[in-house]
Amino acid sequence: MHPKSVIFTMIACSLAACHWGVPGKIKPAITEDTLKYTYKIIKKSAADCDNKPDSACIVAKIKYPVFTGQKILNDTISHHLLMQFGIADKADNLEQLAEQFLKAGKDFSLNSSTEVIRQDSSILVMQFSGYRLIGGARGYPLIDFINWNTKAEKKIELKDIFAEGNTAGLNIIAEKIFRKQEKLSDSASLKPAYLFEGGRFTLNNNFLITPIGIRFLYNQYEIKSYPAAQTDILIPYSQIRSLLRPNTVVTQYLN
Repeated sequence: MHPKSVIFTMIACSLAACHWGVPGKIKPAITEDTLKYTYKIIKKSAADCDNKPDSACIVAKIKYPVFTGQKILNDTISHHLLMQFGIADKADNLEQLAEQFLKAGKDFSLNSSTEVIRQDSSILVMQFSGYRLIGGARGYPLIDFINWNTKAEKKIELKDIFAEGNTAGLNIIAEKIFRKQEKLSDSASLKPAYLFEGGRFTLNNNFLITPIGIRFLYNQYEIKSYPAAQTDILIPYSQIRSLLRPNTVVTQYLN
């Protein structure tokens, strides 16, 4: 959980700028047994807002999907949002979360958007979009994901996709792609230009399962200095096929 001293402000990103998993040519979605949902919006305004526009007063707004008959999934979404804002110990639900931001005063605000960006017969992918304020006017976009196994009713971890011991091989392949994108030689040092611990490339756990491969996203200020943008790495299935477990949620994309 993020330090409580950090100020978090989340603003919804535009679809064009922030939605992942929509490359130009992908295989069509498998639409059997998809989950039903509706979007819920929690919006609370400060008492002195009256008829002022949202831009002129303190507003807490949270948009997120609620799935029919899916308590575990719905609880997971709520918990993810509470943890994302770093105050899960102060709010038990999203209504309380919005209230906490209103009570915090003018230096705090909240406008968060969670979107379903892909769903098929075995997997659901959601994107949590926003903006993180780290003091004064200094801030940066924040995007993270949940990949959900609809049959097992649980989050999909890398260990669920890759055979035991193969995440090291995944890291090696990802580093080659990263170095090519960054125009670095195989032997070039990652220090001090990058913020990897110990100067060694490491994949994070912020990944998106797509029909053409697995994409990893490093948010701004995660592996590069503040002025740099987000960094994403797409690892095609063709390069990691031998590392994958058989009969997983990604098997449908390997044919």
